[in-house]
Amino acid sequence: MIFSELVYRIPPVFDSFQGVVAAESTRHGGVSPAPFASLNVGINTTDTPENVAENRRRLFSSLQIDPDQVAASYQVHGDRILTVTQPGRFEGYDALMTNLPNHFLTVTVADCTPILIYDAGQRAVAAVHAGWRGTVARLVEKTVKAMHERFGTQPEECFAYVGTCIDQASFEVGPEVAEQFGETFKRFDPERQKFLIDLKAANMAQLLAAGIPATQIGVSPYSTVLHTQDYFSFRAENGNTGRMLAIIGLRSDFQ
Repeated sequence: MIFSELVYRIPPVFDSFQGVVAAESTRHGGVSPAPFASLNVGINTTDTPENVAENRRRLFSSLQIDPDQVAASYQVHGDRILTVTQPGRFEGYDALMTNLPNHFLTVTVADCTPILIYDAGQRAVAAVHAGWRGTVARLVEKTVKAMHERFGTQPEECFAYVGTCIDQASFEVGPEVAEQFGETFKRFDPERQKFLIDLKAANMAQLLAAGIPATQIGVSPYSTVLHTQDYFSFRAENGNTGRMLAIIGLRSDFQ
């Protein structure tokens, strides 16, 4: 399925909110050659810095975001959460949150699960990067709790999106990983002699456990592995590929 060369897709769960910028990029519309073709926005790849910079410029421009308003972190598959008080590039955090307008939070993905959260009551946002380690660490649930403690967020006023990531049928793991997941989120494939993990369902369950209503949670229908014509997949492309960004923030002119 081709998205007509769309640079990004907007999660429908946020459609009705003026002033909320939320998107996840595709692999279309950039300048990078294969194997990064074409909108590789991953700084920590072996693509040239010039290509990545131009791709990021194109993505942010298409969203009408100033690159100087963007916050990002070098992700480490942990459970640390940063309250963003100024744009910039940080290190060691896999979740970012803020209630400041014109601060656009980003997480970088290429199989791991991006989760975007908007608190419509307190006007706060969060972006979470949850690979299997972050999922096991319950980072999404911890982020909602941190938003409550910092901003007064009430989960019933939140809207969330579980973004495009590796699908269950493609995410093969050994028993040492599988044993860290509940039975609901894994199944054993006797032909492959591997367990298959459902990261989307596991993170959806954490949002529900945190108190966000199911009717206020959107889930991407796409897979990084099954739809590599539109998304980058670290696993499907043997590690030599680009990265996408998931982005969320609030515009000041709608405060």
